[in-house]
Amino acid sequence: MTKYIFAYHSGPNPPEPGPEVMERWTAWFGQMGNAIVDGGAPLSVSKTVNAKGTSDGGGANPLSGYTLVEADNIDAACKMAEGCPALETGGSVEVGECIKM
Repeated sequence: MTKYIFAYHSGPNPPEPGPEVMERWTAWFGQMGNAIVDGGAPLSVSKTVNAKGTSDGGGANPLSGYTLVEADNIDAACKMAEGCPALETGGSVEVGECIKM
């Protein structure tokens, strides 16, 4: 199995954190079961670092969290990501294969 990172972008209308939001995330994680390698974490304030320096805000579509999963291939990982609660409020999930070094 290959590891994939789900990088969450909350989009323009992120929900207020609370029990209902956590229930949706918990249910989705439950559907993925043992495929979850690291449940990750939500992120707070971010900054972008590049060759010109550091800027606030994380860019045009800041990262709002991550999860590490295992799947047979990237298409299977993307299928898992389709159930992400962030999608319900205009967010997105970037799926990337982790390369063994």
